[in-house]
Amino acid sequence: MEAEDIVLKDETVKGVVVNNTAVLMGRLHVDPFCICSRYVIDATGHTAKLVSILKDRKPEMFPQKLQEYFMDVETSEAAVVAKTGQVYPGLYVAGMSVCGTFGLPRMGPIFGGMLKSGKKAAELIKKALGN
Repeated sequence: MEAEDIVLKDETVKGVVVNNTAVLMGRLHVDPFCICSRYVIDATGHTAKLVSILKDRKPEMFPQKLQEYFMDVETSEAAVVAKTGQVYPGLYVAGMSVCGTFGLPRMGPIFGGMLKSGKKAAELIKKALGN
């Protein structure tokens, strides 16, 4: 599956538009489908695909280009957890998507920060759902 768009209502991300990768590769005319939710987490990795989709249509969202900085494992391990959170109403970033969104260094082969980032995103959304 591949995310090809987001659902935006009242300036809040409310879901993701997805399609089968084989359909996209074959350039078949098959309608995608929407997965709607109260919150969305962009955990798409280095490309920060969902943030990128939003930024393409709302370039003022982040002034810098979405990309990671040079590898610096120690700096990035801490920063990815610190920066995990909501970047636009309804849209959270976790894992390597945090690095791409904020221009943080690449992480390398240490993934403790990935687990901590995912846990933090889940806890933030759980708290938001409780309100």
